[in-house]
Parts: sequence; structure tokens; C-alpha cells
Amino acid sequence: MKRDKLIPGIILIGLGVIFLLHSFGIVHFHWFNFIRMWPVFLVIAGFNLMLSNVRAGWASALRIIVVLGGICVLLFASIDDRRSGWPGFTFRYNIDDDNDSDNSSDDRKIVKMEGTNEYTESFHPDAKEAKLKIQGGATRYELRDSTADLFHAVATGYGSNYNFNSEGKDSLYTINFNMAKNSHRFNWNDNDHGNEAKIKLNTLPVWDIDINTGATEVNFDLSKFKIRNLDLNGGAASFKVKMGQPLADTRLDINTGVSEVKISIPKDAACQITTGSGLSSNQFDGFNKTGDKRYETPGFANAANKMYINISGGISDFKVERY
Repeated sequence: MKRDKLIPGIILIGLGVIFLLHSFGIVHFHWFNFIRMWPVFLVIAGFNLMLSNVRAGWASALRIIVVLGGICVLLFASIDDRRSGWPGFTFRYNIDDDNDSDNSSDDRKIVKMEGTNEYTESFHPDAKEAKLKIQGGATRYELRDSTADLFHAVATGYGSNYNFNSEGKDSLYTINFNMAKNSHRFNWNDNDHGNEAKIKLNTLPVWDIDINTGATEVNFDLSKFKIRNLDLNGGAASFKVKMGQPLADTRLDINTGVSEVKISIPKDAACQITTGSGLSSNQFDGFNKTGDKRYETPGFANAANKMYINISGGISDFKVERY
């Protein structure tokens, strides 16, 4: 390869890899940096111009280092926020916060603290049904405990800012818990284990849960909750869900890309699995194949309460086990 084509090639490959990871929700950056950080291109061009006639190995190495460093500065320097800085430094990023104070609360009882955000929706006695909608990748979502509130979540980690709102109509309450679009979700701090949201729900309402994420990890123990519908949608994700006894009609709809999915159901629960996945690995212990891409637990047809699991995906690993 000619040396004059080395640097343009590295730039194209580097940007292509970063954009691809950004599309999968693995890394995130500010598009506005391309405008504000334009002098980076001058630095890269200047180094290449000075060393254009130097054929030594150290010169090529230096040019590569400058190019890679410039790409990192261009993509990940946080300069479009009023609290500018580098990923991994301690500061709170929330471009939608009109109040410049880091410790504030509003009518929704959202408490925001340095490094930790807490979100709470009080329980309403008339809440017979509830719907939880979660959106946002690059975060580990965990649900293991119940709460006296209708909903409670604590989000920690760099840039763990969410848009949180709820609305009630008759006896149905809808809760939206979405990663803020302008939140950083990529961290170079080795001491930080990444973003995490620990969620608690009330056990009294009948729940519909809709999770739509990119690259993320979901670990939900729903064994103590009344789940009517659970929708899991993710790209390069890991889903681990433990279900309780089904209602008269409990449905799980799982749609993934390149993911690992593990669903645990009670041993005596009546369950039917329908698969429409592509190049995926399926493991359904304790199920009998009853049709084309259909599996059922013994006695499913005569059961009063039934669980239906519909699985579709690209190249994924699906496992349904009975506990």
C-alpha cells in the first residue's frame, strides 16, 4: 500500500467503525462536534503535510497516532453542553434541564443528584392496570424488587439521564422511562461499570411492559408481578427474564437481532412457544413439538391460564427453561 493512501484509509475505516457502533447503540457522540471541532482537521492535515516526505517508520507511526487521537477528540469531546468535559470525568450532563442546579425536584417527584437520578411515581388507589415503556440502550436494566409506589427507579453511571413521565386515564396508568437523546452513554473511565437502572414496580396492578433498546442488558425477575404482556425488542442485547404464574392470557413477544435471550417460567405453567427466528439456536427444555415451529408444555390445551411466547430474531440464542 502506498504511504499517501495510508492516512485516508485509516480515517475512513475509523469513522466507519465508530458510526457502525453508534448505530447499534454501543457508543454515542455529539454530531455537533463536527462543526465545533473543525480545527482538528487542520491539525491532522498539518502533521501529514510536515511528514509527507519522511519515509521513516516513526513518521508513519506518529501520523497514525495523530489521526486516531483527532478522531477521538472529534467524536467524544463534550463541548456542546454547558458543563463541558471529557467522558469519565465527574459531571452531570442534562441538556434538557433548564435549572442549572444539580439538586432539584419538580411536581413529578424526580430527584436529580450528582451521578445518580431517582424517579418515582406514587401509587394511585384506582390503578388497576399499568403500562411501562422503556427505551434506551447502553444501560443495564434490573428489576428484582417491589415497591409501595407505582414505580421507582434509580439510574446510576455516567450520563444516566432519562426522560420520565406518566399519565393516568380511568384505572390505567402509563409510565415512560426513556434514555434522554442528548445523554452521553460511552465511558472511558475504568472505575465506572457503566450505566445501570434499577427498577421496582408495585405488585397490585396488571402490568404491560414494553422494552425497546439497542445494545443493552435486561435482567428482570417478574415472578411476583401480574404480567399480561411483555414485549422485548433489542439489537445486540442480553435478555434474562423470570416469569411468574400466567394470567388467563399472558403473552411474551420477543424480537431481537444478535442477542441472547433466556426466559424462565414456572414448572407447572402452561406455555406455548412459536418461533419465527432466522439463524438462531433454540433450547426449549420440557416442551413438546406440536407443529411447525410450535412447542407446548404437556397439558397446555386443557389449562385455564396460559402463557404464549412468540419469538423472532436474526442470529440469536433463545432458551426457555422451567423452574
